[in-house]
Amino acid sequence: MKVYTLDQVQDKLIGKTGTPERDIFEYELQMDLIGKAIKQTRKDRNLTQEALGKLIGVQKAQISKLENNASNVTIDTLIRVFGALKAKIKLHIELPNLQMSLG
Repeated sequence: MKVYTLDQVQDKLIGKTGTPERDIFEYELQMDLIGKAIKQTRKDRNLTQEALGKLIGVQKAQISKLENNASNVTIDTLIRVFGALKAKIKLHIELPNLQMSLG
C-alpha cells in the first residue's frame, strides 16, 4: 500500500500551491473559517445574530450570510464585526516586493 502525505493529496486533487485552483480553494477555506469563528465568538458573547447586526448597523440576514459564507463581505464589514465582538484585529498584506502589517 502506498502512503501519501496531505500535501501530495492536495496537490493532486486541488492543484499545486500557487496555482489559481489552489489559491481559490485556500481563499474559500479561509473565508469559511472566518465565518465559523464569527459565529462561535458571537455565541460565546451571548449575542444573537440580530443583536450583532444592530451593533454594526446591518440586518440579521447579513450576519447569517457572513457566518455561512464570508467570501462576499467587505473588509469594512469584517472590521466592524470583529470590533463589535471585541476581537484584536491584525491585517498582514504581502505583495511582490512589499509587506504591510496593520493592527
